[in-house]
Amino acid sequence: MTDTLPEGTVDLAIWQGVATVTFNRPQARNAMTWAMYQQLSRHCEAFKVDASVRAVVFRGAGGQAFVAGTDIEQFTRFETGDDGVAYEAQIEACIDLLCSLPMPTVALIEGWAVGGGLAIATACDFRLATPGSQLGVPIAKTLGNCLSVANVARLSAAFGPQRVKRMLMLAEMVGADEALACGYLHQLAEPSDIDAATNALVQRLTSLAPVTQQVSKQALNRLVQHAAPEAEDLIRQAYGSEDFHEGVNAFVAKRKPLWKGR
Repeated sequence: MTDTLPEGTVDLAIWQGVATVTFNRPQARNAMTWAMYQQLSRHCEAFKVDASVRAVVFRGAGGQAFVAGTDIEQFTRFETGDDGVAYEAQIEACIDLLCSLPMPTVALIEGWAVGGGLAIATACDFRLATPGSQLGVPIAKTLGNCLSVANVARLSAAFGPQRVKRMLMLAEMVGADEALACGYLHQLAEPSDIDAATNALVQRLTSLAPVTQQVSKQALNRLVQHAAPEAEDLIRQAYGSEDFHEGVNAFVAKRKPLWKGR
């Protein structure tokens, strides 16, 4: 990914009370730029006060990826651990907005959901995926950075702690079958059927009691938030490390990073 790639957009369409948010940067597997995160936040702010929206579907354009993380090129501008703290705070504010939406949310995953993309999908209430989808946060192999503790807590609640250790410490990707078996995914559907399967789920959700759905999801969110103490020191340690800068430089140069543990 380079600066020559288009910035991308986060597109919105609303039809009969169902909003569809599309991450539209398929030439970069929908990797998120700062501008795209800002667009996503604005959409979520609007949904919070729009009672006509009964459900929101999030998906990636192109059929190859949901979101393949944050555009790595942007990290080349980071100088200190404080840059990482500011970045994680910005991302967490966006993810928290998505989590706090009062209506049901559904992630339609085709292909890769990686890093920030997995965080977005995990913030949704339900997830459907195609059989070939791959889910993970392989930062121990790529960048040498970290996630916010809030995002780690959400992943742990959704996948289970041992599976998240495999993702974060072994840089393993989790396939769609395993994600379905552990309850992370609501359903698998072939690419030709996933739109219909998503629509069927949305119709079920919008036929049920909205207030019950709202208070139930907020109760679950509070449980996850309770398990996520402040940990800026950990973020500063990771983003301020020599290994993080090595990881970014190696990724941009398309070579294997040389980890030094400092």
